[in-house]
Amino acid sequence: MIGKYTYLQVALFVFGVIFCLVYPLALVWPAGWVWHEGAPLSNNYYAMILGVYATLGIFLIRAASNPSAHVSLIWFTVWSSVIHALVMAVQAVQQPMHGGHLLGDVPALLLVAVVLGVLVRKAEPATG
Repeated sequence: MIGKYTYLQVALFVFGVIFCLVYPLALVWPAGWVWHEGAPLSNNYYAMILGVYATLGIFLIRAASNPSAHVSLIWFTVWSSVIHALVMAVQAVQQPMHGGHLLGDVPALLLVAVVLGVLVRKAEPATG
């Protein structure tokens, strides 16, 4: 526990905020967060992914107040982050010009998955 907040609550809030900040991350380090040439919003796909991650971020922030009521959202975040990271890793290896993603969004998504997965697992009541 951290005061009255659990580590899971803190992680949900922090990752939620970070998901809402993907666009500024893309401005600071495009090689690690953007898959196309030019400004981050010059690509329709990227604008869509920003919208999806900002929405997920807001819901993770909301889930932080009562994680047990949002377990399915947390597990969705874990598994979708793993799948997203694996797809991006394969693409980055196949397209060496995107190698920065192996140091940017790929490990970031795996970190989200591991941290939330471990913490939600510890928070779940034991089933017998």
